[in-house]
Amino acid sequence: MKRHQLFMLCCMLVITIQTQAQSKNMDANILVGTWVLDMSPENPNDANFAEMMITKVANNTLEGFFYREGVSIRNGKINTQLGTVYGALVSGDNSGDYNTAFYYKDGKLYGSTHALERDFLAVWTATKKSN
Repeated sequence: MKRHQLFMLCCMLVITIQTQAQSKNMDANILVGTWVLDMSPENPNDANFAEMMITKVANNTLEGFFYREGVSIRNGKINTQLGTVYGALVSGDNSGDYNTAFYYKDGKLYGSTHALERDFLAVWTATKKSN
């Protein structure tokens, strides 16, 4: 009887561990699409918007455009280890490079963009455009 109980306890532990491991493997493909970035989320009257188009997600990387079409994402990376989809990328234009990081939660992106040469840090939120 004790062996049977011990076996059942071990099975329950394995099932619990497997369930937790699976929940940390988020589907990063949720990022693919066009996102409308609200560059001043603290001000509902401001219409300062940009776009991020994520065209491909594979092997913990992402590709696409940031801020506007033609500004390619470089070094796009994804991490889902904590059960949340996190992303980071580099983009740039004639004024310099931009380092951007974000995470996905409840259908929105929450991010920040740091421009070293322009001495600013912008925080933003983004919603996905419907197709």
